[in-house]
Amino acid sequence: MKWLFACCLAALLAACSTKEEPKMTPWGTVMGEEHADEDTTTTFTLDDIIANGEMIMLTMSGPQTYYDYHGHGMGLQYLLCEKFAREIGVTLRVELCADTTEMINRLKRGDADIIVYPLPKALEKANGLLSCGAGDEKAGVQWAVTADNQELADTLNHWYKPEMIAQVKQRESYIFSAQSITRHVYAPVLDGSGGVISNYDGYFKRYSGVVGIDWRLMAAQCYQESCFDPKAKSWAGACGLMQIMPSTGSRLGISGDQLFQPEPNISAAARYMAMLSNDFKDVPSREERLNFVLASYNGGSGHVRDAMALARKHGGNAYRWSDVSHYMLLLMDARYYSDPVVKYGYMRSTETVDYVNSIRRRYDQYRGVAAGAGSFGIGGGSAASTPQPATKKHRYKL
Repeated sequence: MKWLFACCLAALLAACSTKEEPKMTPWGTVMGEEHADEDTTTTFTLDDIIANGEMIMLTMSGPQTYYDYHGHGMGLQYLLCEKFAREIGVTLRVELCADTTEMINRLKRGDADIIVYPLPKALEKANGLLSCGAGDEKAGVQWAVTADNQELADTLNHWYKPEMIAQVKQRESYIFSAQSITRHVYAPVLDGSGGVISNYDGYFKRYSGVVGIDWRLMAAQCYQESCFDPKAKSWAGACGLMQIMPSTGSRLGISGDQLFQPEPNISAAARYMAMLSNDFKDVPSREERLNFVLASYNGGSGHVRDAMALARKHGGNAYRWSDVSHYMLLLMDARYYSDPVVKYGYMRSTETVDYVNSIRRRYDQYRGVAAGAGSFGIGGGSAASTPQPATKKHRYKL
C-alpha cells in the first residue's frame, strides 16, 4: 500500500515539474494578455486635441476630398477641415482609408478624431456616430465624430457655415491659376543669333553635369518653372529660378535668402535632380529616366511610382515614359487611383505630363538656338528644329 502511495506521489510531482511556464512578453505581461483590452477605445476630447496640438482626420483620396499637390494637401473637404484646425490652433494630420467601412471602424477604435468625408447620415446613425461639420443637407451627408465627443461636434456645427465652400473653391481656383506665382515673364531666348538662351547659361553649363544632362535641357526646365525670373515665388513658397521649396533647399544646405540668388538656386536644383535620378536608377535607359526625374520634380516621385505600378499591373512597360504617362493620366480616374497598387491616390496628372512635354518641346527649340547636341538631354549630335517664340499661353503655363 505504501508502495502504491509513493508511486502516485512521484507521478504527481513529475507532472507538476513538467508543466510549461507561461510565456512572457519583453514588457513583463503573459503573452496573449496584452490583447485582452484591445476593444477599449480612447476618445480625445476637444480639450485633448487642443492640448496635443494636432487633430487627426480620416478620409479617402479624391479630387473633392484629399490629394497631394506639390507637397501640399488639397481637396475641398481637406481644405475645410484645415480651416477649422487653424481656427482652434492645431495642425491637421490626414489618414487615408480604402472605404467607408475602414473609416468608421478606425474612428470607433480611436485611431482618429473625425471623419472628413460626406458620409451618409443614416450610416453614421447606424454606427452610433454624431453627424457634424461640413455636409449637404439635401444629399443627407456630413462629417462624423464618435458619440462621446459631443463638444467637438457642437464646436464644428457652430463653426461651419455653408458659404465656406465657395470661399475654399475660390482659393483652389487661385492656386491652379497663373496668378498664384509672382514673377516677371522674360523672353524664352535672349539672343537667338548669338546662341544665348538666358543670362544664366553659364550656371546651367556648370551644374548640369551634376545630373549628367544637356545644359539646354536645364534651361528649358528653368523657363518652365520661372520664365527666367530669379525672384519668382509660388503660392506654396517655391522660390527662384528653379522654384525650389525652402524645405528642399534646407536639406541641400541652401538658406532661404540664397534661394533667390541664381547660382545657389540652380546648384540646388541640379543636386535635387541628381537625387531623383538616383531614386529611379531602376529605369535602365538614361534618356527614359530623365522623363521620370522631370515628372517627379513636378508631381512627386510617389505619384510617378503609382503610375509605374499601374503600368506594370496592366501589362505596360513600367520603365517606358510613354506607357507610364498614360497611366499617370488615369490617376485622375477613381477606378485607377483607388486601385490597391496605388499608394498616393488621386493626382492632377495632366499638369505633370504637360510639364514634361513642354520642357521637351522647348528643349528641341533650344537645341536649334545653341546647336550641337543630339538626343533628349544626353550627348552630342545634330541640331533640332529652329526655335519659335513662345506664345502667351506657353509663357504662363507651368
